[in-house]
Amino acid sequence: MGEWGDWAKLAVHWVHLIAGIAWIGSSFYFMWLDSHLRPPVTPRDGVSGELWSVHSGGFYQQHKFSVAPAEMPEQLHWFKWEAYWTWISGFLLLSLIFYVGAQTNLIDRAKLPLDQGQAILIGVGAIAGSLIVYEGLCRSVVGRNLAVFGIAWLVYLSLAAFVLTRIFSDLGAFMHVGAIIGTVMAANVFFVIIPNQKKVVAQVLAGQTPDPRLGKQAKQRSVHNNYMTLPVLFVMISNHYPIIFAAPLNWLWLAALGVIGATIRHFFNLKNQGVVRYWILFVAFLLFFAVAALNQTARQAPVAPAGAAPSYAEIRTLVDRHCSMCHAGKPTHPGITAPPNGAVFDSEAALRAHAPQILERAVKSDNMPLGNETGMTAAERAKLGAWIQANSKGD
Repeated sequence: MGEWGDWAKLAVHWVHLIAGIAWIGSSFYFMWLDSHLRPPVTPRDGVSGELWSVHSGGFYQQHKFSVAPAEMPEQLHWFKWEAYWTWISGFLLLSLIFYVGAQTNLIDRAKLPLDQGQAILIGVGAIAGSLIVYEGLCRSVVGRNLAVFGIAWLVYLSLAAFVLTRIFSDLGAFMHVGAIIGTVMAANVFFVIIPNQKKVVAQVLAGQTPDPRLGKQAKQRSVHNNYMTLPVLFVMISNHYPIIFAAPLNWLWLAALGVIGATIRHFFNLKNQGVVRYWILFVAFLLFFAVAALNQTARQAPVAPAGAAPSYAEIRTLVDRHCSMCHAGKPTHPGITAPPNGAVFDSEAALRAHAPQILERAVKSDNMPLGNETGMTAAERAKLGAWIQANSKGD
């Protein structure tokens, strides 16, 4: 795609970030608002709660109706485009990076020798199929209880992560789990929350009594979205952490960190209701440290054969074979216009400078080369690790 392709990715990524902040911010705010509403001091017909607040030098008073007001105001503000643009920009990013660049970023031939079309079909099918599963859970008896639903949805997402990490590159699999969650959240807004709100508005305008079930259905999906925000945010930043996405049992670490995110969200939802239970936060942090400790144990570097450490000449040959097509001043790999993260491996000094990153991405994990397209073996990774460890002593 060239440099213009990189600029396109930057623009879409920026839009995705802006829209996501707006969407998550409104979700957090309205969950906070609902939990702080109190019965009106002066009872008003149809009003279930009110709240006074102050911000930026101004005072505000909010009211919430039990179902809907008797008459609709001339101006009614809807919160929907934040969700729509987050999903649109997110799917564009998925397409630009992992579908257009499937051969480099999505397909791992050591797992499955897919062609580009097959990989895209599996990816889109996983997203669409997961949405169907989610809808089925919501409409079943499982969806009537938030805790039971949460457990069922976690089990499904964990299974999806397990399967996808055995089909796609590790990062490609993670991004598809994120796309599944994001698609479900946006679909909740597009197919349930907004349509139900429009039906209530239409009923009020027609002089009919609004159906309270519509509000309950919308509230159910809104609560689901609220609990999924922190897990999906973790997926969005996970590309910076190969210690997670490229580690053994990566699907398990993803599931555990998702649980941690939902647990932290639950703590704050309760706190907003005036119920402060710090032990929930303590459990979340304890689980985080447990994941970190178990992850480090699982990510042991390959053991090099006994004997003298390999020479730089041996490592130079290895790096030229597996790394230099991307990590060079002028990369020769199709689709790579500049060395990733500015890392150029053209000298011994450069390799030593980037040794910690190389150890994490190419020795303790097989994140590099991407999709292991050059067929780097475990013995070669062990040799590279032995050279790094021999040259890091005393640093």
